[in-house]
Amino acid sequence: MVSAVEFRQGASAVLSRVEYGGERVAVTRHGKPVAAVVPLEDLEALEALEDALDLAEAKKVLAEARKKGSLSWAQVKKELGL
Repeated sequence: MVSAVEFRQGASAVLSRVEYGGERVAVTRHGKPVAAVVPLEDLEALEALEDALDLAEAKKVLAEARKKGSLSWAQVKKELGL
């Protein structure tokens, strides 16, 4: 963990720790974690996981819509007050 000030002063060193050492570094502001610097592989894995979860949810919603019937766009807007 590094403070925002430490990160600003030593960003190159932090990036080297992440890139070459595979570290995950949290950046804090006023003692609270506000950001993280992670290896690119970690970010890609997280994004792939999010995509898989989104796809699973979309398939679930689509299956429910097929069972229950679907709504027109006008009906959706009406129900949401748009």
